[in-house]
Amino acid sequence: MNKLILDRPRCEGHGLCEEVAAQLLHIDDEGYAAIDVDEINDANLAAAQAAARVCPVAALRLVEIKST
Repeated sequence: MNKLILDRPRCEGHGLCEEVAAQLLHIDDEGYAAIDVDEINDANLAAAQAAARVCPVAALRLVEIKST
């Protein structure tokens, strides 16, 4: 399983992540990204990868969650 992590202080609110992955995150009332899902499943993996890739300030990253 994977998780999308937001470095909120780094986010500049460009909104490119929302354009490619609106099912996973949105731009909040303050103009910054906000993640809407806790875990990224296989169906949303490509969208999460795209969101992290298009962020011009690298405020998003996708990490693998290891099960115990």
